[in-house]
Amino acid sequence: MTSVVQRLRGEGIKFSVEFFPPRDAADELVLWKAIRELESLDPAFVSITYGAGGSRRDRTIRATGRVAQETTLLPVAHLTAVDHSVAELRNVIGWYAAVGVHNVLALRGDPPGDPMGEWVAHPQGLNYAEELVRLVRELGDFCVGVAAFPYGHPRSMDLDDDVKYLVRKLNAGADYAIAQLFHAPEPFLRMRDRVAGAGCPAAMIPGLMPMTTVRSLRKIVELSGAPLPDDLGKRLEPYTDDPAGFRATGIDIATEMCQRLLDEGVPALHFYTMNRSKATKEVLARLGLVPARA
Repeated sequence: MTSVVQRLRGEGIKFSVEFFPPRDAADELVLWKAIRELESLDPAFVSITYGAGGSRRDRTIRATGRVAQETTLLPVAHLTAVDHSVAELRNVIGWYAAVGVHNVLALRGDPPGDPMGEWVAHPQGLNYAEELVRLVRELGDFCVGVAAFPYGHPRSMDLDDDVKYLVRKLNAGADYAIAQLFHAPEPFLRMRDRVAGAGCPAAMIPGLMPMTTVRSLRKIVELSGAPLPDDLGKRLEPYTDDPAGFRATGIDIATEMCQRLLDEGVPALHFYTMNRSKATKEVLARLGLVPARA
């Protein structure tokens, strides 16, 4: 079994990519086009998000298994506690192991339909990602990752509180954390240093998504939970009615941020792709990241 940690410890600068599950057959074609295009660039790992709805959830499980069985890529299985009993979670984890998936990203997950809604655990389920980490560890030889929030989880009291819970997840048995989106390197780097200062050696991986359209910028702001910094707003504002100029500036900003993070010694760059490969490939090319195999 190859683990994410082993891939991160290998030679060279690493990157990884994340996709979301297809809604239908047409989406599945788009997803697999992106997977095949990025496969030749040798990402450290790939992951497919785990939807709260039953059909999307099933598509995530099937697509992750297909990556394991039909590609040279290392798949990371997303798993959330949303609407799952412990028995169901055990079943999903066992299925992943049976198809050769031994890397899991353990997430509590958001309430279906409203990410900021009230969290209600399954009557026979789990309440915290920390518990899910322990469950995965109990069921086999898995490499486990968790989520991190550079601006703090929306339900955390403050950044100190958030880092405390992140360290608890890592100390429960997680090997690494992948950060949610952020607009500038400093919040991520401060979080990384605070985790290290707490005596936790787990790898911290920044999550990134190039701003290629006004719509994608709005999505990044929504997912990050933080407003766009004034300096970035001023760079992008002249191009709100110029799609080509906006995209070029967004790629510039993403490349600059990635370079700063690499200079600061991050173990890998994790790209949220929205099931497209072009922007990720452009940023990697600008960074001069030559794949280990073509």
